[in-house]
Amino acid sequence: MAVLVNFKICDNARECGGVGVCPTGALYYDEEKKTLAIDNDKCISCGRCEKECPIGAIRVTKTDEEYEQIKKSIEEDDRKIEDLFVDRYGATPLSDFFQIDEAEIAEKVKISKCVFVELYDDDSIECLLKSIPIKNLSQAIDDEVMYYKVGASHISLEKYDISSLPALLIFKNGNFEGAVEGYYSLDEEEVLLRKIKTIYNK
Repeated sequence: MAVLVNFKICDNARECGGVGVCPTGALYYDEEKKTLAIDNDKCISCGRCEKECPIGAIRVTKTDEEYEQIKKSIEEDDRKIEDLFVDRYGATPLSDFFQIDEAEIAEKVKISKCVFVELYDDDSIECLLKSIPIKNLSQAIDDEVMYYKVGASHISLEKYDISSLPALLIFKNGNFEGAVEGYYSLDEEEVLLRKIKTIYNK
């Protein structure tokens, strides 16, 4: 009985849902090494962590044969974590094009009718693979959306009346219309879309 994690596609987040549902602590986040870790002596092969992972990075095995088979499939997997971030950012998450600072916001919001700017810090980063893709957020409005992200250390939160992170700033025709604060999971997509639509159409 053992757990395998495909770190080629796992975002290795402290907030991993699999860790949260593991009843024995077999899957946990190693704070010292800053990575997910496994204690297979504690694993009871309940499968809860595997069901919780939205991309299939966590696999639970019950036999030696199954373990070797899944281990081999992971070794042969040619995907990278960047491949799975494309849907959210339109590019790899570290792309300089999407990562800007406060000084660039005024310039960027003049280029497009609608601009979303996500504010984040290290403590507010959730499992990005569970986040709502930016293309889905654009469904709340009828216009094409440009999207950027800014580290909280590079912006004045008071200027936009932001009290919690992450936050999504919404600009229309170069003007700041409002913000949505807090993390929204995939299950809360409709709630977030309604909030964005209300701000954009006010």
